[in-house]
Amino acid sequence: MKEWPDFVKDLTGPLRNLRGGAPEVMKAFADIAQAALSGKALDSKTKELIALAISVAVRCDDCIAFHVKAAFEQGASRDEVAEVLGMAIYMGAGPSAMYASHAFEAYSQFEARKAAPPAPPSA
Repeated sequence: MKEWPDFVKDLTGPLRNLRGGAPEVMKAFADIAQAALSGKALDSKTKELIALAISVAVRCDDCIAFHVKAAFEQGASRDEVAEVLGMAIYMGAGPSAMYASHAFEAYSQFEARKAAPPAPPSA
């Protein structure tokens, strides 16, 4: 079973390397993300839920990890995530059902980590 919170952390190094190797492209990508997430008619939580549904539909585990984390941090509830995943399954059929299970597992893990007290440091 994939540990989604750790998976997100593990992606930071490769993404940092990509930013170093293609800084102009990655800066442009970050600018697109910032423009897309800026609040106008839809709030940021709704936008992250939309991004999550698209992540499932295009079958991108890395995208699922980032957008579940962002939706969770924006206050998305378990029920909201489940409804969004239902729409992704409806639009993407069987393959989306499989990836929706990944997204729901990821949400559960972020939820559990927030509820669990931090582990004491090793001696």
